[in-house]
Amino acid sequence: MNKIKKYRKEKGISQMELSAMVGVARQTITLIESGKYNPSLALCTRIAQALDSDLNSLFWEEENE
Repeated sequence: MNKIKKYRKEKGISQMELSAMVGVARQTITLIESGKYNPSLALCTRIAQALDSDLNSLFWEEENE
């Protein structure tokens, strides 16, 4: 599962604000956060930039437990 929601909440950004920042509908952000939609690499990159993060942190790195 990706960590977009976690990073978005930490930055105090709503789904609507993030969707406007990356140029997609709010529903797209909802689907991505819930794992029901696989975004393109270009969209993943825009999301990472908007959240001041990187692709590894948002999509691939496992959390340390």
